[in-house]
Amino acid sequence: MAAPRIQPPEPSATIPMLLIPAIDLKDGRCVRLKQGDMNAETVFSEDPAATARHWVEQGARRIHLVDLNGAVAGRPRNEAAIRSIVDAVGGNVPVQLGGGIRDLDTIERYLDDGISYVIIGTAAVKNPGFLHDACSAFPGQIIVGLDARDGKVATDGWSKLTRHDVLDLAKKFEGYGVEAVIYTDIGRDGMLTGVNVEATVRLARELRIPVIASGGFASLEDVEKLCAIEEEGVTGAILGRALYEGKLDFGVAQARADELNG
Repeated sequence: MAAPRIQPPEPSATIPMLLIPAIDLKDGRCVRLKQGDMNAETVFSEDPAATARHWVEQGARRIHLVDLNGAVAGRPRNEAAIRSIVDAVGGNVPVQLGGGIRDLDTIERYLDDGISYVIIGTAAVKNPGFLHDACSAFPGQIIVGLDARDGKVATDGWSKLTRHDVLDLAKKFEGYGVEAVIYTDIGRDGMLTGVNVEATVRLARELRIPVIASGGFASLEDVEKLCAIEEEGVTGAILGRALYEGKLDFGVAQARADELNG
């Protein structure tokens, strides 16, 4: 039986920075990749549902899932693991999911299964009409994921760098009605080199919708830097390797964010 979908309140300047633990799924396991390389993985858990429960117990208010195999294959590849996560925590917090989502039927199936937000990345860049249709069919539940290096958008699991400017695309997609933009600096993701605050702020200032930062988080200082720019429109952050390697304590980080922006 599908878990009920939970809709969080609309992001605003009065809501504390939303820190979102990432669970990247490959072959049914929770992994982290370095620089998006499918052959450079570190396995952190064989039980993704238990991992999701752990983060919720630590105070997470949303969970971020990525179907890594799906992102490469162009269709869902970890549905059993995704379902187990939604069954475990979907009744308590919203779950957002990206990776391999290329058609409206897949979106509908995931939403029916209890996913709160669907993230469209590569398909949005390659087929903007699909993103437009998705925003029309599922208003308020479509997030666009833009992965960029030096201001240019990358697709296909970061394997292809396009000529598209991330600011131009984000503004275009905002006009389609996307709920938010997840901005990943792929030069920093999984490298623990610190978040690219400047590029994230530059994007947020151009948009009226929320921007969720991703890539490079390494310490509590990065969380504090992001909280300082929340009023610019950066309302959340996706945390990955720093959490799994113990460099950042999630409960401490969210408490600090609440203290600074609560």
